[in-house]
Amino acid sequence: MLKKTFLFVPTLIVLAIFFLQSCGAGVSADSASTSPEAQREPVRVGVLHSLTGTMAISELSVVNATLLAIEEINARGGVNGRQIEPVVRDGASAGPVFAEEAERLITDDGVKVVFGCWTSDSRRTVRPVFERHNHLLFYPVQYEGMELSPNIVYTGAAPNQQIMPAVKWAMDQLGNRFYLIGSDYVFPHAANAIIRDQVQSLRGEIVGEAYVLLGSTEVESAADDIVRLQPDVILNTLNGDSNIAFFKALRARGITPELIPTISFSIAETELQMMGSAPFEGDFAAWNYFQSVSGARNEAFVAAYQAAFGEDAVINDPMEAAWTGVHLWALAAEAAGSTSPENIRAELGGLSFAAPHGPVSIDARTQHLWKTVRIGRIRGDGQFDIVWSSPKPVRPLPYPPYRSAQQWQDFLDGLYRQWGGHWANQGEVLGVPGP
Repeated sequence: MLKKTFLFVPTLIVLAIFFLQSCGAGVSADSASTSPEAQREPVRVGVLHSLTGTMAISELSVVNATLLAIEEINARGGVNGRQIEPVVRDGASAGPVFAEEAERLITDDGVKVVFGCWTSDSRRTVRPVFERHNHLLFYPVQYEGMELSPNIVYTGAAPNQQIMPAVKWAMDQLGNRFYLIGSDYVFPHAANAIIRDQVQSLRGEIVGEAYVLLGSTEVESAADDIVRLQPDVILNTLNGDSNIAFFKALRARGITPELIPTISFSIAETELQMMGSAPFEGDFAAWNYFQSVSGARNEAFVAAYQAAFGEDAVINDPMEAAWTGVHLWALAAEAAGSTSPENIRAELGGLSFAAPHGPVSIDARTQHLWKTVRIGRIRGDGQFDIVWSSPKPVRPLPYPPYRSAQQWQDFLDGLYRQWGGHWANQGEVLGVPGP
């Protein structure tokens, strides 16, 4: 039985990690071994998320969903007759720490796959580690695209499966003058570049743009800017607990959803439960999954999660994508008859699964999922009323069509140089004031 206290008592996680380290970090035998004893040895897998720091508010629950999927697979016999043993590491909300822990998981702990990362800063920082070792990462969060790697399976949304449909819906339903606010790292900057291109092509207007450091509460000037500029819609790519300060600043200035609605790309059910839903009620979010999605598959998923972590536990999109990723990996391992990353990659293309949010399949060319797109309005109880859904799963297009792949790479390289060889601003807050 999973510990219901996992999310709320991080000390237990630390103790579990210490126990795994104390037991040794030898590489697990691959399923190709002929030894009966080796066949019975557990398959070690890595779980790499922020257990501490500003992103823990979002990532702790993704760890829970990942462990739930592992327990479910183990309960039906594991993969190729072997149990799965998770090795949990803390990325501590810092890209360099994620890279260090990814290296440890692969070289010291001998894991066969890693499930993890949230921010694009963390994913882009660990990517060279996985490519150098020809290893495999399942990444569960919506992101800015502009990337393909044979060593990453992207189970979250590509830009055309979240950002771009939300902008089109907003222009159809809410207005065409936008204010952009985000955390000062690669995802918000890239997302806003996509939004700028799209809004320009649809003859809309960006009236203002501002960024705050990850974890910062310095949002007052952005809120003042919004009052002054009076956009039709705010598009929010803040991550972590910066959102609390921002929405409180809006409400303190009389900015309500009725006056200027906000569409968020990184606020979901778990954040609302931890931050309190009152400041956010009536605003919108764009995801593929909401806990309120109807259907027997999702009802079973929610029931299983709440049985493990408590009847008040909530589920969000990255959690569902993480859970789905573990099950997809297990299906590929069974098809390959092996847990080696290379053999599993050979089985991924076209692999399908009945996920809680709807049917998904892995696009062979990009290793992204076909996914349904949804927009929800935040309720007072922290759940969402779904106000729009795509009629069928949407094919992933990691590179937005407004620029060439090389132009997008040049854009990303510029950010990386601007931040001194990092994927996030390490210091000065950048503001881009409106006219």
